[in-house]
Amino acid sequence: MAKKGNKADLMPSKQEKKGIGQFILGFFLLIYTLFCGLPILLVFIAAFTDEVAINQNGFSFFPTDWSLSGMNAVLRYGKQLLTSYGITIFITVAGTFLGLLVMSMFAYSISRKEFYLSKFLSVYLLIPMLFNGGQLSGYIIFTSYYNLKDSLWLLILPLCVTTMNVIILRTYIANSIPGELMEAAKIDGAGEYRTFFQITLPLLKPSLAAVGFMMATAYWNDWQNALLYITSDNKKPLQLLLVNIQKSIEFLLNNSNVPASARAAMGGNIPQYSATMATVLVVIGPIMVVYPFFQKYFVKGLTVGSVKG
Repeated sequence: MAKKGNKADLMPSKQEKKGIGQFILGFFLLIYTLFCGLPILLVFIAAFTDEVAINQNGFSFFPTDWSLSGMNAVLRYGKQLLTSYGITIFITVAGTFLGLLVMSMFAYSISRKEFYLSKFLSVYLLIPMLFNGGQLSGYIIFTSYYNLKDSLWLLILPLCVTTMNVIILRTYIANSIPGELMEAAKIDGAGEYRTFFQITLPLLKPSLAAVGFMMATAYWNDWQNALLYITSDNKKPLQLLLVNIQKSIEFLLNNSNVPASARAAMGGNIPQYSATMATVLVVIGPIMVVYPFFQKYFVKGLTVGSVKG
């Protein structure tokens, strides 16, 4: 007779249990991702849904009629839309580059324990998190004292340096870049600037990518500063233009004295809801295209610096 197998042979191994657990976790994460993606999918569909179908049936993943009226209402601005796109891209690139340079140098300075002003600058950095002069005082300073009214600098400087981003970069430098490496460079005769630009900055790339993506998203979605400070059409960023488009559509819908020619220019039926979704699509489209390329750096930059190596 054949011998009975050992109980240990019949029981699943730890590796098999781990594989089953990872499969179950991956399945639930996939379901969760699909639920998170449904609102974005609905925005895409609603942007190309006929306005009459939305008014009759509401928003649906399976609309009865399709239409380009909502997207046409946004694209009708043509040249101004391209100009605003250019302004937004310039602000995003310039602001992100300038902010990363300033904040990485600041983070490097306060991470150096031998720097006698490191504690003072660390406390100075935390003050804006506790005290804020308010929007009115900022408006007066920027316009009356700095004379920056209607200047693109006012779309770059207010978001250039944030306390939390400096803390992320400082933590990454302190925990993930060996201090012995900097000491070796100092022994070899390298100054602080050379140590920063040739040693620290290249090793800081994952954290810079994470912080840079968050900064770029903030610059891309900012419209409040433009609403407060920008008056020229050739300096309006994309978000402010889209806000103006929404206000124009609401004005046409709520004002009975609007000439028939203005309504005819919108195609007769003013696409309120589909145009709203089209504006959202125009704003988030480029971010959705860029995000997959930065995702690995975004996760690595936020997690590696938080664990002592």
